[in-house]
Amino acid sequence: MYYPPLEDDDMGSWNYRKNLLKDRLSVLDADVVCLQECAPESFDDDFQFMQDLGYDGVELFKKGRFRPATFWRTSQLELTSSPVHKDRTLLTCFRRKVPTTDYSDENDNALNKNWYVLNCHLQAGNQAQRRVRQINEGIRAVLTLARKQEEQDPEKSIRLVVCGDFNGGKECAAVRYLEDGRLDETFLEDGNTVTSSTKTLPLYSPLQDVATLLERDPPATLVVPELISQMIDDTNTAYEDPQMSQALMQRLTTIYQRFATHDVGDGTKQMNVDDVEKWLIAINKELGRGDEFREAGRQMGWTDPDPERSHAEQKARITLPRNELLTLEGFLAVYQQELNRGKFWGIAHDIAVLGEPLPDIGVFRARYDRIYCSASIWPVAVVDTCCDVPCPNPTEPSDHLPVAAVFTDR
Repeated sequence: MYYPPLEDDDMGSWNYRKNLLKDRLSVLDADVVCLQECAPESFDDDFQFMQDLGYDGVELFKKGRFRPATFWRTSQLELTSSPVHKDRTLLTCFRRKVPTTDYSDENDNALNKNWYVLNCHLQAGNQAQRRVRQINEGIRAVLTLARKQEEQDPEKSIRLVVCGDFNGGKECAAVRYLEDGRLDETFLEDGNTVTSSTKTLPLYSPLQDVATLLERDPPATLVVPELISQMIDDTNTAYEDPQMSQALMQRLTTIYQRFATHDVGDGTKQMNVDDVEKWLIAINKELGRGDEFREAGRQMGWTDPDPERSHAEQKARITLPRNELLTLEGFLAVYQQELNRGKFWGIAHDIAVLGEPLPDIGVFRARYDRIYCSASIWPVAVVDTCCDVPCPNPTEPSDHLPVAAVFTDR
């Protein structure tokens, strides 16, 4: 998501970004590559280039519009069990293949070990409880699989790498759970409790953040325009009780008035369904996708005739009521919902493509992407990726910078 939107469409195209990504992965030359936010509809075509790099093993997460994917080289590794899919975590277990030129007992002993890789993309926004549940569920899935594979004392000896987008910094509950080994009911994130009882990491010792092992401050992995301070009223915090700033509300009001064509008889106009469709196509390129579409349907009066349906089933059935209007209050409510979910960059994209961009006031930096390892393995090399300007850009294919490490047995 480039911000502001690029004037050069070629630079923002997938082909351009794909070549940047291919070059980066080629240089890193890892045996296992974990990606997040892959689109299932175009996945095979999008990542055909991974075959050229030797990654002929792949598992794509089963659910969601943007999914984690784990790639590996079958020339180096073999799966020892079927991948495990939990809520926003993808677990794979590998064993290194024995080189055909080395039949020593020492080599056989070193290779006859399982390595577990948990690829994460934890929930974004004001969802601390869910993030903790997701990472806890993922770690427990690792131990369940290890016991099925008859690992000896897996809580202490397991070879585990946990990596991906944690959607939170060092202070967030999911990160603290991995690094401290426990959370209790006194822990607060954004002013809210994250657990009603003590949660203890089911491992012998906490996981190690590999980026902190070097004598330097780990670089940011998310380098994007500063948006939050421009969107949130300065009397509120971003996640506890986010309220729109006047600057954002004025821009959204201007956009609404530009699209609204239906005269309601008192000198004001509101958005009819044709106006709503034009707005949604302008921001999302097609109808039916995006939280803006679903929330607009609700604001226009859509209700599910079967309230017992799951949330996912409801999302798939939402439509825009043909004879209803979207009021200004409803339009603002759509973006208030986006604000509540922490989707600042999505809002910035929408108002920019609709001709009301926020000014450039600097860069926001955070370290959301991490690699952790268990106590039985040791990182022997860590790769930093640094950037001082907002991403993606002409040299960075994503808004997240990659992290990488090399591990060995202790």
